Amino acid sequence: MHEDPRYRPVLLGDDYIVAPLADALGFGLQTDRSKWGSTAKTIDLFVINAMPPANYVPGTVNAAAGRATVSYVEAALALLADGAGRGVIGCPHSETAVNASGRVFSGYPNLLSELLKTGPDSVFLMLVGGGLRVVHVTLHEGINSALRRLTSELIEKAALAADSALRDLGVAKPRVGVFGINPHAGENGLFGDEDNRIVAPAIQKLREQGVDAHGPEGADTMLARDGFDAYVAMYHDQGHIPVKLLAGRKASALSIGADTLFSSVGHGAAFDIAGKNCADPEAVIRAIKLVGGAK
Repeated sequence: MHEDPRYRPVLLGDDYIVAPLADALGFGLQTDRSKWGSTAKTIDLFVINAMPPANYVPGTVNAAAGRATVSYVEAALALLADGAGRGVIGCPHSETAVNASGRVFSGYPNLLSELLKTGPDSVFLMLVGGGLRVVHVTLHEGINSALRRLTSELIEKAALAADSALRDLGVAKPRVGVFGINPHAGENGLFGDEDNRIVAPAIQKLREQGVDAHGPEGADTMLARDGFDAYVAMYHDQGHIPVKLLAGRKASALSIGADTLFSSVGHGAAFDIAGKNCADPEAVIRAIKLVGGAK
């Protein structure tokens, strides 16, 4: 990872946790910021004492770990603002642990909108994998809540974020497909009027702004056609299932819509193998490369 500066990571965490793991893998630690990236076989570490040792029990869910998760993200964003890096990569986390700490948390996008003060519904998740990029209008919430919150304005914001992110990723003229809400995108009102009433007006406004947006169309039909650089999904499973089916645990993600590069893995924390040195790092590597490859 040290050979290419685009992909040179700095790890943020508690040194008492990282040190024995690094030693077991044959790595040294470099905590001097002025020397980051200078030595091979060394982990560059920014020490943040966020996890009380008494609460550190690998493979368990607890509130202290949830608070530490947020502290790591806050410190990473501060480092980024200080010019210490190109972007932030979020490793696997437990939403249950963060919520147990007293913070309402449904994933990195809403946390970023809060910490960066960009306002609610301003940061969206783009899941990447299996040749697909899928942006989610709504994410980790009950389906009834998601459907109640879907508006033309929210869909428009998600698609605009998708168009901007694609350009940052080097797609000169993005073509964005927008899924319908109902089966067959309502089939002219036969299966509900929400697509005509909510989704279609959003697409019209997007096209008026120069976005090459298409739809609404049933997700199953639209995914079967080539030619789209990204898709806009209305809710979690509509977007996650195709990517996870094709990419499995190798999916990664970008939180888009804020003026900050933030990538993360597409899977959760594997508590059953915590500390056993058998986790697959591929998704984290892909997340790092997503940040390194963006403009």
